[in-house]
Amino acid sequence: MKKVFFIMLLGVSTLVKAQVDPHFSQYYMHPLWLNPALTGAINGDYRVAAINRNQWSSITNAFSTQGLMADLKTDKNINLGLSLLQQNAGDAGYKYFNGLASISYSGIKFGKEGLKILTFGMSAGLVNRRFDFTNGQWGDQYTPFLGYDISKTSAYSRTGKKSVSTLDLSAGIAYYDGDPEKKINFFGGFSAAHLNQAKDLFIDTTINNGKVPMRFTLHGGARILLSDRASVVPNALIMKEAGTTEMMLGGYLQLAATDDFDIMGGLNYRFNDAFYPYLGVNFNNFIIGLSYDLNTSTLGSGAKGSSSYEFSLMYTNKKGTDKGFFKCPRF
Repeated sequence: MKKVFFIMLLGVSTLVKAQVDPHFSQYYMHPLWLNPALTGAINGDYRVAAINRNQWSSITNAFSTQGLMADLKTDKNINLGLSLLQQNAGDAGYKYFNGLASISYSGIKFGKEGLKILTFGMSAGLVNRRFDFTNGQWGDQYTPFLGYDISKTSAYSRTGKKSVSTLDLSAGIAYYDGDPEKKINFFGGFSAAHLNQAKDLFIDTTINNGKVPMRFTLHGGARILLSDRASVVPNALIMKEAGTTEMMLGGYLQLAATDDFDIMGGLNYRFNDAFYPYLGVNFNNFIIGLSYDLNTSTLGSGAKGSSSYEFSLMYTNKKGTDKGFFKCPRF
């Protein structure tokens, strides 16, 4: 049944021309993948973050995705970052890797004391997709009444293209209001990934002429101050790639237990897919987050263990940062 279910998934993804990029529920914990304009958009000197996502635990070798990023802010309004993302799935050894170096400019400041900031960013790197065809089962390995003979070498495993690397370019714009005296602070941005639309031999030529489709992302929200110790942060995300659109809406409540310890909890909804509750803590410049996707689509009724979970960790060095400065919640 697991094999039949996985074949059905492949068929559905072909029909809807699904997006070719991995994604995270806690997208704000990997901001450089979300938008290169967020490079250096931190309340501190530098930060590092890691995130891990596991999907469909009932399926052997299901999707596993990891992200790692680091960025730093300079006093010249030029900020630098590095983003790494990988995904593994399936017995055929599918691997996805995306490595990007990013740069942003944050010198456009206005409002009281220049705390409203507009940033522009871009990134460049590569995308690599790889299959291990030797682990697949092919038609020329099948013998009637006997089944598949995996010891028999398939012509596909000898001639199939195993690895494709392409140049990857992205750009974006972001805005955030860092005024600590305001009750409501807005933030948001827009980015476009895969601007060069490189040719990829793994993509069906009937989809975007075999080119990597651009991914457009619109994200935003607000921090609403409820008291000196509490705030609520509604947020939204819309992503579009090829024939697929992903929309998320939700928010979280942040409570300050002490000056150095915050508790965060909330709920988001990915339309036509899943609800995911989120729980996090912020202490001593560390943020730890845990979320769990509760599947609401037909995938949930088709197989047990179809939900997903994510664990994230972020550290921000805040040496020299004014303690009274607004801690932007956008990530």
